[in-house]
Amino acid sequence: MSACIFCKIIKGDIPAFKLFESERVLAFLDIQPLSRGHALVIPKHHGSKLTDIPDDQLEEILPVAKKLVLATGAINYNILQNNGRLAHQEVDHVHFHMIPKPNGQEGLGIGWPAMKTDMDKLKELFAELKSKM
Repeated sequence: MSACIFCKIIKGDIPAFKLFESERVLAFLDIQPLSRGHALVIPKHHGSKLTDIPDDQLEEILPVAKKLVLATGAINYNILQNNGRLAHQEVDHVHFHMIPKPNGQEGLGIGWPAMKTDMDKLKELFAELKSKM
């Protein structure tokens, strides 16, 4: 994708602080970090959402994120991947954030508006999803 900023980084058209690179994956520092060591891990295969990326292009993602965690020495951290505008995706190229959480102020802030559980509806949902797996 010629307009994709991450594809431009992959091609070397835009500079980045590259931390890891292989045939299928690139990891680099986020230029608007939430904390020290906040990095992105991206597949080189372009796709807007996770479901657009072939499985074989995702195999290295979590091992690379794990290497970033170890390299930063983060004890608390988030691995985050958003899909679509309502889910807070800003760049339309699949990317995973590794965000160290050193204290209550830095890193990812998150709300978790859990819903009350209706066990009958949950059982129905379970059966529906299980049948599609």
